[in-house]
Amino acid sequence: MRDLTLTLVQARQAWEDKEANLRRYDTLLAGLGPTDLILLPEMFHTGFSSAADRLADPWPEGPGLAWLRGTAARTGAAVYTSMMARADGHARNRGVFVEPDGTVHVYDKRKTFGLTGEDRIFTAGDRETIVAFRGWRIQLQICYDLRFPEIVRNRLEPDGTPAYDLLLYVANWPARRALHWRTLLPARAIENQCWVAAVNRVGEDGNGLAYAGDSVTIDALGQAGWCAEHEEVVVTRTLSRAALEQTRAALPFLKDALDSRAPRAAR
Repeated sequence: MRDLTLTLVQARQAWEDKEANLRRYDTLLAGLGPTDLILLPEMFHTGFSSAADRLADPWPEGPGLAWLRGTAARTGAAVYTSMMARADGHARNRGVFVEPDGTVHVYDKRKTFGLTGEDRIFTAGDRETIVAFRGWRIQLQICYDLRFPEIVRNRLEPDGTPAYDLLLYVANWPARRALHWRTLLPARAIENQCWVAAVNRVGEDGNGLAYAGDSVTIDALGQAGWCAEHEEVVVTRTLSRAALEQTRAALPFLKDALDSRAPRAAR
């Protein structure tokens, strides 16, 4: 068992400007100390735009993945974020987890945001992605997925261990619905007996929407360490593996919740 050190990059994104965003992240990450994993906001180098026809990177070419691979190699840390990508003729809001050795894991956002028409532009994914990294099993998620607990319900594997230990969210979550963000994230940690780490952007986008940030790490008991609202910050924290295992041992709720026995019929 080992701890995992994680860095939240709560950034102010430039609207639909890939070069400006990549320069900003380079500046924010300059002088970064040792860390295992870096989280960047959703659609990290464009902001949450609908202009997939001109902004989606061809997969796996394009500046987004190249920058992520270079950053992971340079820092010795994995990087997780999402980006517009075009693959197999479809535009995707694609979660990308890049390991320091260049290995790439992909998660396509499963719940596209109908309120803004994301569902008409981006093809939704149809499967989960759990990454094994440095002794941790990590479930990848993107923004709107947070509203759908059924797609991340933790479960016990045949050997009796939970399917994952850490749930990641990268987001462009508007400030006017910040209460939902601050409510649902602790719920996901408690009900799945896992660590949760989530990063959101700050500033205002090209549609005039404001973002508060509220990036956070939350333990399996729901105890949260929120980042400052509306501030561009880079925060590094360590997630305790021992604390996670102690919580699961003392409160074996997953076993009870995931008991597959059929309910008895009423008599």
